[in-house]
Amino acid sequence: MTSKRFKKLPTETSKLQSKAIEKILTEVRKNCTTKFDESIDLNLQINHKQKKSEINLRTIVNLPAGSGKKIKVAVVCEDGKSNDAKDAGADIVGSDDFIEKIKNGELNFDKLICTPSMMIKLSKLGKILGPKGLMPNPKLGSVTENIKKAVTDAKSGQIEIKNDKDGNIGLSIGKKSFEDEKLIKNYNAVLEVLEKEKSNTTVKGDLIKNIFITSTMGVSYKLKLPKSI
Repeated sequence: MTSKRFKKLPTETSKLQSKAIEKILTEVRKNCTTKFDESIDLNLQINHKQKKSEINLRTIVNLPAGSGKKIKVAVVCEDGKSNDAKDAGADIVGSDDFIEKIKNGELNFDKLICTPSMMIKLSKLGKILGPKGLMPNPKLGSVTENIKKAVTDAKSGQIEIKNDKDGNIGLSIGKKSFEDEKLIKNYNAVLEVLEKEKSNTTVKGDLIKNIFITSTMGVSYKLKLPKSI
């Protein structure tokens, strides 16, 4: 059943002319009629199917204005690095004892970071961590000797960009309480990362087909595509 609140929202917004993010944020905010601080979300459709291969993007972006979300970060490291992890704000820090807890199904965290030597042990827990998207990855900066930086990045607004099998990428660039300037900065940071990633792919032509923006409980608007991606 459609709620009274949703019935009051604009309809057929997908048929409207696409606009730059600077010109559409006001409309998106008008639809944030719930009592909680809704997320401002993007859905990007990429040209993931090429003649010679299928494009699978997986990278990270550091949102300059943060994500507005509280991320619970866990760290598996040697005892000598535990203080670095705690000082940087890690919520859970452990070694072999913590790995055993993970093995037994304790996954009460949003992101897992580890040192290279501990990754050897964690790699055996692929069936537990993999399906949850929690397995540390060197490419994504979550397997590193610089634990302090990894934790700080995770806490300050680092998010993962990954397309699904249909070429869709969904992510949040902040909250409705963010100023427009902050949302625009985060949006541009995402585009910059995707532009860099394009050079590492076999994509012919544009990497991005469409970009849509919405709030958690709002309706979707089409954004004007940047020419360079």
